[in-house]
This record gives sequence, structure tokens and C-alpha cells, in this order.
Amino acid sequence: MKSFKIFTIVLVATFIGFLSAMSLSQIKIKKLEVNEDISILDKQDTKNNIYYKNGKFLSEILYRIKNDYVDEKTDKELHQAAAKGLLSSLDPHSGYLNIDDLKEMQTQTKGEFGGLGIEITTEMQAVKVIAAIDDTPAQKAGLKSGDFIIKVDGENIVGLPISESVKKLRGKPGSKVKITLLRKTQKEPLIKEIVREIIKVKAVKSKIFNDVMYLKINTFSQQASSGLLKEVKKMKKEIAKNNKKVRGLVLDLRNNPGGLLSEAVKVSDAFLDDKKLIVSIKGRNQDSKQEYFDKANQSLVKNLPIAVIINEGSASASEIVAGALKDHNRAVIMGVKSFGKGSVQTIVPLKDGELGALRLTTSLYYTPSGVSIQAKGIEPDIEVKTAKLEILENNSISSGESDLRGHIENNIQKALKDSKDKNLTEENIKIYNEDYQLARAIDLIRGLSVYNDISKKESKK
Repeated sequence: MKSFKIFTIVLVATFIGFLSAMSLSQIKIKKLEVNEDISILDKQDTKNNIYYKNGKFLSEILYRIKNDYVDEKTDKELHQAAAKGLLSSLDPHSGYLNIDDLKEMQTQTKGEFGGLGIEITTEMQAVKVIAAIDDTPAQKAGLKSGDFIIKVDGENIVGLPISESVKKLRGKPGSKVKITLLRKTQKEPLIKEIVREIIKVKAVKSKIFNDVMYLKINTFSQQASSGLLKEVKKMKKEIAKNNKKVRGLVLDLRNNPGGLLSEAVKVSDAFLDDKKLIVSIKGRNQDSKQEYFDKANQSLVKNLPIAVIINEGSASASEIVAGALKDHNRAVIMGVKSFGKGSVQTIVPLKDGELGALRLTTSLYYTPSGVSIQAKGIEPDIEVKTAKLEILENNSISSGESDLRGHIENNIQKALKDSKDKNLTEENIKIYNEDYQLARAIDLIRGLSVYNDISKKESKK
């Protein structure tokens, strides 16, 4: 693939149960100054006016199609087709929105919508999956970041505008849709049958792994920052109940396609202090630059190590958070390189929306160190690919102290056997054993915590 007079930041969604390529870290609604913008066409020197010349060029094409094309086309159809072609030629995220598209583009940040649960974009005229959101039909069906959807119910969708692909993927909750997709690791196309659902995405989930807090942010909807604060407070209280010390935090941003810029800033703010820069947005014009800073409140987990897990499904707002924590050395980033979605779209209504609107890429966002994420992504500090963990069977040749009759039992082993710690649930142990990236992150937090304790003791000597 190579979220100004007046504007409002919104999350744009053409959800099929998913955020489409329109749902970026920042979307702007621009009030079009119609008279000012197109008054240039009224200037007397029309012969040398580029807008006038291009207008004549397009007018002649439209005239020929209108009069000579084999099928009759209305002016509206031709104008919309011309706008779609012009804007889609710029980049995968620019486009024309008709009136119906604008209606569908109402803010969808309340965490509930219908469909499959995927965010998509376009690449090489095909629909590409950015992420399958956790606990949605798409994720349960096994869709992965990087998959290309080429057919819907047997109909080829390659080359269709993304809005048309969206309509075909949509349907009533409970209805089935059969999609054909291509995956780099598979020689043959894969066919998945998915039942559409009303998607209710819980923005933040938490678990406790003995003495390590785990936070999973599924999407940066309106509930993300408040949910984070609530879950951290709850986990700290739970760990204290078991007379344990909080070792640190694992922040899981895998398969999080993004959301609201404001929420990404608030989440970053929760882990930073001293009024640090979180993200900057720069367009073609110097006066369009915007910067977002930490409010200098005390960090939510001050002096505790943080590990952030990302993957190829982490995009947009997820990359803002990971980039900010990485650049300020507040967290260790683990996993694999993120998606690389770092552009900002502006929605420009035409004639107050009566003629639809333009969706135009106008700027890029940058990490605190000044690096653009667009098409590059966030590189992890420690690369950890997904892997299957297998426990090797005991070999009769190998033995240790615990195999000797009458050995002295380790106090830790006994404590684990007798433990009433509610955090050591079978579910948590299963997750730890099956999720290699998470297991590595938890081990890192414990290692850093132990090292910090040793360093403190040494400094007191």
C-alpha cells in the first residue's frame, strides 16, 4: 500500500461490523468556503487559468460520454464517477462520498455496531484486512492482518470501490456470508463462512498473572481511557488483597486497528509525565501543524516497568501510543512491526453535503522523535514472533533433586500448591502457556522488576 476554518475530530466508520479504511486516528470535518474556493474560476484571465482549462477538458469528456456512449447515463452518475476516479487515484484512503456514504459516516465510537468485526483498506485494487478485532466473528473465523478478500458469496470484488465491497459484506445479524481470501502463507485461496453479528466491542479487558497486570485495548473508542483507569485500579486492589507486590504492566495492542486520536492521547498520557510530546500532525501547509502533549499528571504506574505488545494488526491510534511510549523510553515494545497507518483524512462536504463530500488525505502523524509511521510502522525493541509452545515430555535419563526420595520441598512449590490466589486461574495459566508473545512480555516484566529491586538494594549499601 504505497482518525481550516472549522473541524471536528471524529472516528469515521463504514462498519460492516468493522472499521473501514476511513476509520483513522484522526478525521477532520472541514467547512467548505465555497465562494472563496471556486471564485478563482470567475477571474477574467480564463485562458491561462489551470482550473478553467481542466474544467474544459473534463466537460468535453462528460459531453462525449453523455451523447455518444452506448448506454444512457445521468449527469449525477457521470459526475460521481468522475469524482471517484479522480480521488481514488491519489491514495487508498482518499475518495468521494455520496449522500448515502455520508449518512453511514456518522460517528461510530460507542463500541457497538453490526457485521463481521474487521477493519479493511484497499491495496492493488483489492480489499486488505488491517485487523480482525478480538472476540468478533472475523477473529473467530481466523481472519488475519494482511489477508486479501477477493470474493464475497462467490462474487469477485477486486477492483470495486471500498464502499461497494462494504455493502456486499454487510447483512442482517444472523445471516451468513462466504468470503474467499488470499493469504501469503497459503498457496490456495481460503474460503470462510462467517455469521454476521451485532458487534459489541469492550474497549478494555484486563487479567492478572500472579503479580503482573495485563491490559488488552481492543479499540480506541470513547471508553478506552476511562476503561484503562478503571481496570488498573481494580487490578492493583486485587493484587494487594493477596499480599503481593505489583511487578509491572503488559499493554496489549495487538489487532487494535485504532480509533479516536483523543483517546490515544489520553491513554499515552496515563503512562507519561512532565508534559512530554505524544504525537504531532503535519500537513502540506506549515500552519496545519498540531502537537499533542502529556498533561503532566503523575503516571498511572509510576516507576513500574511496562511492556507493549504490537503486531501487524496494530494500526493508527495503536501506533501513536506505542510510538510515544517507545520514544520516551517508558516502555519496551515487543512483538512484530505494526501496520503503518499514519495518515489523516479530511472530510470536505460539497454544498453543505447536498452533493456528497470529498475524503482527502491532508496530513501525516509523527512520533515524538519526528518519525512518520505511514507505511513504515513501529519497529519493536524486541522482536517476538508468534510461536507454538510445546512442553517436552520428561526423559527418564534426566533427573534432579525433586526426583530423589525424601527431598526437601521448595517453599515456593508448596505455596503454589496451597495457593488461594484467585489470579492463578486455569484460564490464565492456559493463556500464559499458549500465547508465546504474552509469555515473553510477562517474563520480561518480572525480570525487569527483579533487576530494579537488586539495583535499589545495591544503591543503599
